[in-house]
Amino acid sequence: MRKTVLLVMVVVVAASASAWRWRHADAPVADANRLIANRIWIDHVPRNEKDTVEAFFANRKDALGLFAASSQWRGRYELFRYEVGGGELRVVYPQTGERESVRVKAKRCAERGLDFCLEIDGASRGVKKYYSREGWEVDPGRSAGAMEGQVEALRAQLVAE
Repeated sequence: MRKTVLLVMVVVVAASASAWRWRHADAPVADANRLIANRIWIDHVPRNEKDTVEAFFANRKDALGLFAASSQWRGRYELFRYEVGGGELRVVYPQTGERESVRVKAKRCAERGLDFCLEIDGASRGVKKYYSREGWEVDPGRSAGAMEGQVEALRAQLVAE
């Protein structure tokens, strides 16, 4: 079940980023923290197929991010644009026009069986703490075949637990 939820998150992130990049080919490139950007962040590993997992993703190349909440069966997401300044993301939600400054801090950790911790302060969406693992890096510019290979590797990793 956990593998399906993670697969859904990866597909949502990849599809949303690809669609946005296609419509905004000339978008400015942000220089985000390398540990935060292009990595899938979740609030916990799902316990079953109905367990809702909060996720965060920030695409460095297109300065596009995503807050999502999804189980295997239902989900919601909101995309945002951002600029980086110090340890802050200046976020704009295009759907509503809302703006906010979000402080982000990522580091290596060994909590909940995951490798990285991300603290987010000041965001009106998502949760305050997310986690990630080695190998959960995502390049939304990859081909569909390469993305499928990465999704399969993530699935295998969760099945092995």
